[in-house]
Amino acid sequence: MKEKGSHRRADLDAVLAAGFLCHLGVVVDGAPMVVPTVYGVEGDRIYVHGSVASRSLVQAPDGVVCVSVTHVDGLVLARSVFEHGVNYRSAMIYGVPRLVTDPDEKLRGLRALTEQSAPGQWEYVRRPSRKELAATALVSLELTEASVKIASGPPDDGDGPDAELGVWAGVLPLVTRFGEPVADPLLPAGIEPPAHIAERAGRVAGGPPA
Repeated sequence: MKEKGSHRRADLDAVLAAGFLCHLGVVVDGAPMVVPTVYGVEGDRIYVHGSVASRSLVQAPDGVVCVSVTHVDGLVLARSVFEHGVNYRSAMIYGVPRLVTDPDEKLRGLRALTEQSAPGQWEYVRRPSRKELAATALVSLELTEASVKIASGPPDDGDGPDAELGVWAGVLPLVTRFGEPVADPLLPAGIEPPAHIAERAGRVAGGPPA
């Protein structure tokens, strides 16, 4: 559906900024594999956490991977099953990834991953040690080739023959929100959530940018 596609870089940036979970499609041992994992964006580059991607790079250094991010905004409930659909925002990024080995870049990439999901957390908690960095697989992919699609609005059959059926039609919005922080049972009394965590309670997760 070409009408749902977008060539605007701003739309790609908006889709990526609204989330932190992606699906990474790679070929491992000759078979396709799609793995959910976290990501972070820094400039014109996306960093993805995953040992599966690392394995695929060893086997096929020039192999193309696909990173996809999708946000579901609602169900489109029409007058006929054929016209039902989903309102969504999605991005698919293609390219040959690069395994990040430089310690400084790996730190920047891990910071991007952390801040993508919990802004403010990188400065709050302990940062990775050398041993932890060495045990972490991180790949980098340039944002040069991507497919962006956005679907929104009501059903398309409001002015067709099915409009005479007398059944309800419309959109059932889907909204995901962060709940109240739940402390680790082993956390000593008196340690409250920091402001950057407490302030996220009740906020929409993956919602369209304001």
